[in-house]
Amino acid sequence: MNGIIHNRNMLKYRKLLSNTRRADVFIKELKSLVEMTMTTPLQNDCIYNSPLELISELLQENLVWLPKSHHEELISVICPLLELTTPTPEVCDFLTKYCRENPRSRIVLELFIPIVQRILKHNMDFGKFPKTRVFVQEYIQALSYQNDGKAVLEKFINSIHGVSSGCPHPRVLPNLVSVCLAAVYALYEEKRNWSVDDRNDVSVLTSDWENKLVSFASILEFISAHEDWLPGLSQLLQPIPFPDDALADSLFTKSLKPVLERISKDERCEVHLMVMGVREEKEGWLHLYCPGGIACDDEGELWSTMIKHLLECCCRRKKFLENLTKSIGPCMLRALRGDPTLQSVLCSMLELEVIDNKDLQVQIITTLQSTPSGKQLYASLCQRQQHLRELQQKGGPRKLTLPSRSTDSDVAKLLSCGSFGNLECLSLAFTQVTSSCAEQLIKLPSLRYLNLWSTQFGDGGLLLISEHLPKLQTLNLCETPVSDKGLQCLASMKSLRKLNLNSTSLTAQTFEKLKQSLPALQECDIRYTDAW
Repeated sequence: MNGIIHNRNMLKYRKLLSNTRRADVFIKELKSLVEMTMTTPLQNDCIYNSPLELISELLQENLVWLPKSHHEELISVICPLLELTTPTPEVCDFLTKYCRENPRSRIVLELFIPIVQRILKHNMDFGKFPKTRVFVQEYIQALSYQNDGKAVLEKFINSIHGVSSGCPHPRVLPNLVSVCLAAVYALYEEKRNWSVDDRNDVSVLTSDWENKLVSFASILEFISAHEDWLPGLSQLLQPIPFPDDALADSLFTKSLKPVLERISKDERCEVHLMVMGVREEKEGWLHLYCPGGIACDDEGELWSTMIKHLLECCCRRKKFLENLTKSIGPCMLRALRGDPTLQSVLCSMLELEVIDNKDLQVQIITTLQSTPSGKQLYASLCQRQQHLRELQQKGGPRKLTLPSRSTDSDVAKLLSCGSFGNLECLSLAFTQVTSSCAEQLIKLPSLRYLNLWSTQFGDGGLLLISEHLPKLQTLNLCETPVSDKGLQCLASMKSLRKLNLNSTSLTAQTFEKLKQSLPALQECDIRYTDAW
């Protein structure tokens, strides 16, 4: 019965609204229609869509007779509907036009926010609803025109995210990023299409154009300020989804720097690894901000920051340094200017022998010796290498077992007070050592057997020994806190024959990769793991 009454009323309002040409009557009847829709006991999407479709038909007829002074009233009336359902293309066009013509209007600030919030939370595909995306873009631009527009944009992002530490709406982030990417592409396309006449008044055009560009870059910056959004944002930006024009524009790359800096400094590997290349032989953010790169305008400051945090966490690997040799010129230039990060990189390249060219090695050594800090680092490197040669020459015991309760400090004292160049078997089982002792273990070039059963030796230690102990044949990690992050590094230890991963966080996927990467592996204990 209610459905019949609703349909009858819809026919009545369609006739009234289509035939009236008086603005006050039109607004009054439209308001009555919306109130009827909002109070009906019927629960169906069509209940909200039907009046919206009628409004869309009227807007499609252009409503040229309706004075602009009544447009604000019209929007105020239909806003309750738009908070419950997605606006149609015609409604989006109307709202977009209003934003462009009245960016500082009270309506934009007060009434549009719930509409935009609903779009960002519920939209599934902007490709099917491009006018919805254009409306959100125009809304963001309108906010940027307010007094202290950047603060208004930040408040908007914070309101979209919510006050909790985690955003409860998974679609908001990708939708926001999609809006920003589309806007950046559209802006540079617009700039390329400026006509000759337009270019004569380029100063006025450029000022407005730059304000729009900065507003969307600011949106990305405010998104990156939310810790729970940073992993998703870093993944969305990893493929460098911007046009070449934007990457070559110092205004844009400068505006984007706070975002990349937050990504590169984040402690989570899944976040800061996104500044590297998407895949082999493809440039990533690390390459673009390298001195001489298309996006570099700070002589490599951001590039150095990226490298520093990658080296401190998960990329202290020979392969990473080998990739950096492609940028050996910028590395030496930054080191020559006193950059401690790049000086450390050059020392690591020498230590891990990633550079075969003797002349280039001499250039690196000369570069390091040109500054006091570099000279000190190189002297320490020479001392370590000399120490290794002495250990190999003097010999010493072949097997060593430390008593339980031994600590990292005990290991350091023991290995520094004697000659262990010939040590082949070392057992630290059931001791209190951690990954910190790896700095001492890598001084044992002849080590073949290492037992770390029931210790606190973790991923950080595995990263280090996988680089420096290539001759290791037996490794016991039973009941240690290692995870896939560290275990994946074992793929470089081609001499491994026996591996004990009993009671660790090993996954089946990592185990399969290890089996393929370790041709010499004969035994592997994976009991009480996910791979078992």
